[in-house]
Amino acid sequence: MTDKIYNTLFICTGNSARSIMAEVVLNHLGKDRFRGYSAGSHPRGEIHPLTLQVLGDKGYAIDGLRSKSWEEFARPDAPRMDFIFTVCDRAAGELCPTWPGQPITAHWGFADPVAVSGDPARQLKTFTNTQFLIANRIRTFLSLPLASIDRLSLQNQLRQMGQERAE
Repeated sequence: MTDKIYNTLFICTGNSARSIMAEVVLNHLGKDRFRGYSAGSHPRGEIHPLTLQVLGDKGYAIDGLRSKSWEEFARPDAPRMDFIFTVCDRAAGELCPTWPGQPITAHWGFADPVAVSGDPARQLKTFTNTQFLIANRIRTFLSLPLASIDRLSLQNQLRQMGQERAE
């Protein structure tokens, strides 16, 4: 077993819901093996209140979270990433910064819960479902034998995970 802590960045456009959820869930479930971060290509500057409500209701630590730009993680003094996942369709097709250290990348698209409008109960249900789907994907990621799998196989498995429908 290795003592390596894997830095993982989740990218979305607004960094207000899906990428924040992924950061929090990975930090909770990954404990001492992973350090999760999140960022947006066009961050909203604030986290959606239902993101914080759903994460808080599930018992996740939400103190200190903020919406931030992916540019913070492209700087020379930023933590070096081992994995970078886009978690929304819009960010998957965008031109990304060059990431130092050649991290393994994959796209794990999830529907945008922020796009659901109308009835507050429906909105809350959508955010809750999105968090559930993200947590399941992260559990699968955490079950991979990272120390014993070659880079190409790992890259393929992570990309395949993104092809599976998140429903």
